[in-house]
Amino acid sequence: MTTTTLYEKDFVAWTQAQADLLRQAQFNQLDIANLVEEIEDMGKNRQRELSSRLQVLLSHLLKWQYQPERQSPSWEIPIQLQRAEIMDLLTDNPSLRPQVADFVLRAYPKARLAARGETSLELKVFPTVCPYTFKEILDNNFFPEA
Repeated sequence: MTTTTLYEKDFVAWTQAQADLLRQAQFNQLDIANLVEEIEDMGKNRQRELSSRLQVLLSHLLKWQYQPERQSPSWEIPIQLQRAEIMDLLTDNPSLRPQVADFVLRAYPKARLAARGETSLELKVFPTVCPYTFKEILDNNFFPEA
């Protein structure tokens, strides 16, 4: 019969117990294997968040560029919000900055599909390679021309 650990039963209670053990310097009682896994996952979550935010931002930029007749001030807000969130994420996690080009490469194909799904345009309308530089992507004054 296998026993269920606190980690498996109640993750929040497990995190609180691990934090208490750390505060009390009771290192020999820590659940090291699961702590290592969770710490790694925390970093991966930040990476996924960056990729997701870039995908949303890029899809908005594509829609802006390829549907100029639908541009409005209300379309600017989601673009500006995603830019601000990405900048906050990079400020809080500067080790992600050198990897941004890779994240753009990964996010762009999904952004292209999202733009296709949110417009009546064919997928082939959108470039297969991201047409924007990272500087442009995060520039609050950059809105691509049609």
